[in-house]
Amino acid sequence: MDLKFSHVDILVEDLDEACAYYANILNARISTTQVWERGGLHVRYAVALMGQERFMLVQPLTGNLRVLLDAHGEGMIYRHCYTTPDIEVAYAELVAKGVQPEDENGQPLTLEDLQSPAGTRIIWLPKRFGHFSIEILEEQGLEAFMVAAFA
Repeated sequence: MDLKFSHVDILVEDLDEACAYYANILNARISTTQVWERGGLHVRYAVALMGQERFMLVQPLTGNLRVLLDAHGEGMIYRHCYTTPDIEVAYAELVAKGVQPEDENGQPLTLEDLQSPAGTRIIWLPKRFGHFSIEILEEQGLEAFMVAAFA
C-alpha cells in the first residue's frame, strides 16, 4: 500500500487554549477552527503547523471521542494519519487482506461512502490495539483542505 505519514490527532478539552499554547510555545501556525459532525460524533479541531510537521488538536463534544477523552484525559494521541494517492486502491488492498475499512464510529464503510464532512475521502482501519486508530486520507483532498484551512 502506498502510504505517507501525514499527522497525529490529539485529544484536548479546550481547543482554543491548546491552540494558543502551541502557537506561543512552538510558534506553530494554527488553522481556522473546523467542525466535524456526523453519526453522533461532533468535534471541533484545528491543525497546528510547524514547518512541514503538523498535528490536529481535537476537542470532542459528543460521540466516541468524548467518551475516550472523559475516560483517559487530554493529551492522548489516539490516531496516526496517513495519505495515499488513491483511496480506492487502498480500500481494495485492505479488503483483499481481509480488513473491512470503517467510518469514524467503527461501522463498516463501503467504497461509495468514503467522503468525509471535510470533503476529503477517508477510511479507518478497525481498532486492534486498545484505542489506537489508523486513518487513511486521499492525499490530494487532504492537501486542498490544508490550503483552505490556512488561507
